[in-house]
Amino acid sequence: MKKYFCIGHATYDMTLPVYSYPAENSKIKTNRKVECGGGSSANSSVLLSMWKEKAYFIGAVGNDYYGKRVIGAFKYHKVNTKYLSKVKNCYTSTSFIVSSMEKGKRTIITFKDSNLKMDNKIFVDRPDVILFDGEHLDNSLALIGKYPEALKIIDAGSVKEETLILCPLMDYVVCSKNFAEEISGKKIDVTKKQTITTVCKILEKKFDTKVVITLEEHGSFAKIENKYVLVPSITVKAVDSTGAGDIYHGAFTYFISKGYDLEKTMRLSNISGALSVTKIGSRFSIPALEEVLSYDKWFWIL
Repeated sequence: MKKYFCIGHATYDMTLPVYSYPAENSKIKTNRKVECGGGSSANSSVLLSMWKEKAYFIGAVGNDYYGKRVIGAFKYHKVNTKYLSKVKNCYTSTSFIVSSMEKGKRTIITFKDSNLKMDNKIFVDRPDVILFDGEHLDNSLALIGKYPEALKIIDAGSVKEETLILCPLMDYVVCSKNFAEEISGKKIDVTKKQTITTVCKILEKKFDTKVVITLEEHGSFAKIENKYVLVPSITVKAVDSTGAGDIYHGAFTYFISKGYDLEKTMRLSNISGALSVTKIGSRFSIPALEEVLSYDKWFWIL
């Protein structure tokens, strides 16, 4: 069994499903509220643990009510938290999510305490794989320096200084369409492959490593065996896209570290992310490994 370190952002999510998005200065009611832990690397660590791997989450929470809820959720999912900092006199990050059931889209407002920072940790467990999301730069660099042989992947969702420092140190930069467009200064038209190829080449040159661009319902894109390929996703009825990218990255980390080739890793990760949008709440929407594999077999036979 491999050891997976997931270092980054932890939050507590509160999702309110609505059927019509509220207009400014209006009031609407919902009869449902979904609460669970969240955060990019945090959600990925839960997926890896649910898929029977030894997952550690490395990050920080406040020593408050929501911090206790976040830690309790990790313990429930058997994620190791020995490197999680509980910071006094700080608030745990919280996210308030309005999820449009009609369109399957969501709007997220996240509160982050600027004083919430990890302690400097001494890492004694040796990871086989490390997944980063750009948070906690000092500890991230310490991990890279101590375990250079570990497989390193970054979830590059948004452009920030810490992410740009880490990207050239990765084996795989798995980035969002928005990140790719902002870094390259070019727009992507998913109906025109050359526009995605151009952006991908710019990122490959800038970071000097393997680049994968996620394109939500359209799939994901990378250079595979000297050819630039768009690996398509599957068609589903989306009700909540919260956490879909995190689930994609967790699945990508799992499959690539298990020896799957890049194209199949991307295809299975596409399926994982797509299945997740059919349910509400990031943690509650993580599909079982068996479901992903069986869906892949059934879908591609047809």
